[in-house]
Amino acid sequence: MAENDQVLAVFTPSGKRGNFARGSTVLDAARALGVDLDSVCGGRGICGRCQITVAEGDFAKHGITSATDHLSPAEVAEKHYGNVKGMADGRRLGCQARFRGDVVIDVPEESQVHRQVVRKRAEARDIVIDPTITLHYVEVAEADMDEPSGDLRRLEEALADQWNLSDLATDYRVIREMQGALRDGNWKVTVGISMQNRIVAVWPGFREVHLGIAYDIGSTTIAAHLCDLSSGEVLASGGLMNPQIRFGEDLMSRVSYVMMNPGGDKILTEVVRQALNTLAADVARDAQVATSDILSITLVGNPVMHHLLLGLDPVPLGSAPFALAVDRAVELPAAELDLTLHAGARAYVLPCIAGHVGADTAAVVLSEAPHLRDEMTLIVDVGTNAEIVLGNKDRLLACSSPTGPAFEGAQISSGQRAAPGAIERVRIDPVTREPRFKIIGSDLWSNEAGFDDACKSTGITGICGSGIIEAIAEMFLAGIITTDGVIAAADSPRIIPDAHTDGRTFSYMLHAGEPEIRIYQTDVRAIQLAKGALYAGARLLMDRLAIDTVDRILLAGAFGSHIDVKYAMILGLIPDCALDHVQSAGNAAGTGARIALLNSAARTEIETLVRQIEKIETAVEPAFQNHFIEAMAFPHKTHPFPNLAKVVALPDHSATMPTAKRRRRRKS
Repeated sequence: MAENDQVLAVFTPSGKRGNFARGSTVLDAARALGVDLDSVCGGRGICGRCQITVAEGDFAKHGITSATDHLSPAEVAEKHYGNVKGMADGRRLGCQARFRGDVVIDVPEESQVHRQVVRKRAEARDIVIDPTITLHYVEVAEADMDEPSGDLRRLEEALADQWNLSDLATDYRVIREMQGALRDGNWKVTVGISMQNRIVAVWPGFREVHLGIAYDIGSTTIAAHLCDLSSGEVLASGGLMNPQIRFGEDLMSRVSYVMMNPGGDKILTEVVRQALNTLAADVARDAQVATSDILSITLVGNPVMHHLLLGLDPVPLGSAPFALAVDRAVELPAAELDLTLHAGARAYVLPCIAGHVGADTAAVVLSEAPHLRDEMTLIVDVGTNAEIVLGNKDRLLACSSPTGPAFEGAQISSGQRAAPGAIERVRIDPVTREPRFKIIGSDLWSNEAGFDDACKSTGITGICGSGIIEAIAEMFLAGIITTDGVIAAADSPRIIPDAHTDGRTFSYMLHAGEPEIRIYQTDVRAIQLAKGALYAGARLLMDRLAIDTVDRILLAGAFGSHIDVKYAMILGLIPDCALDHVQSAGNAAGTGARIALLNSAARTEIETLVRQIEKIETAVEPAFQNHFIEAMAFPHKTHPFPNLAKVVALPDHSATMPTAKRRRRRKS
């Protein structure tokens, strides 16, 4: 808790915090901390770009209680802006709002200068179109005094006569809707019917607008793809950061928040549902359609996201035996999820595989279909919690590994999420040990003419996940990092003793400008821990199948689709494999969600397949720890990487191998 004359301000999603004098503006505090809060008018309350919201409640993580009245009331300039240009409920102008007490401030994406790059586009894919809701145009007999019958009966008779549809169920809501539609359409209407033989919508006249949304709810980002259910065309895609981040970067911290804050699960459920509504409005606006045109949605996510979306308690997922409340697919009215779409819209949530292997992994399996192939395929969905599938048409296994948020830039000294200005590509000269890099938002390398001008609008802001992977891999190839992950002393001005450890460790200067960006020993360790867990999970599945190699590797997820597979293998994130057989699967979870949206048979397929996948729980497997320890080395302590060695000159690591291993190598 801050001192009496000061308040504690915590900004999300950046996580930056500091103590400020009461009466300081939110914008001044944000600038002092380097928080990404936009402002064009210089704090005069004119541009409206510094809008923020207050997260209310008890935040045990920060040791404070946050409330809206911990900011000063709106005054003249702020009220004038709201009256003239409008502001969403709960929004404040950061340049006008002043601190009166401890507060957690949420900086919305649209108020950030360097907005999140949500790399979850819709992948091109051939999908057989067989939607779960179909449209039927019918001409209904008008009401007649000589043949008295209800509107619903005459509608059902028309559907049976013209479309051979019978035994249809109808909600009372649809009956009310039908009355007006029949008369407005001069007794000609279009009827939406679900695969459960239920009338879900009635419109006057002929209608062919038939829309659905496939949602991929990640712990960091949420993506939505608006689709034409008749053609399968993706009309618009959108993404935003998961607002639950303010309650915890990773999944277990969100579970902890629920455990420590009664009612916390309801808050997390509410904010993620609000985000889904926001995304629906965004993609509908982009496609110039109404959200009321959306009849069907599918949703995928990891088990914690799955449970919070459905309003289920996620706490049992936080400890063994990691029990799911429900492991089968869930279908329900979208309105029960507080989604403001068509009143009859249906929601389908794909099944989870296990307590730490969710519906998003089921969607990846549906998309990539390893169960239909002869090749032994390893699929890795790289994220805060890596989910891994291994197998072929004969057998499939799945597990998860706790990689943490390092691959997304968290726990890294200059780390950030992928946004304009973030370093995303790195190369280091092995002789001079001088670096060059690319940032998001520019196609130029830092040593090319015009680079400084190209990045003036964004600046160089930090390093994202793909950038830290390449930086550490290049440092390893250049001899700056040993196989055991130690930054070695060397005759280079780039390698600097770390003052934080009294010179016992070293750091590598990647960018000497403003801000200064170094790779510290702690950064290397964070990546070692993450990649060691990922590799150990894959190796555990390989042990279970009694195999030493795999035929192909697919890297799924927003991060997996952007990293260079060569550098992933240099670090030992994944087992050795021919590099031309290692591919990005793109946003495979989103693709699987689209398949389930557009093809009703795919739902039956994945529901059957999930029951056949063998689940391995890494947390209780004794061999996992042994694999993890050996996988800390680059690329690995004992496993050879012959395929990688064909294309990359790997440093000799025999000196760090166990004596017995060296003897076996000499004998061979």
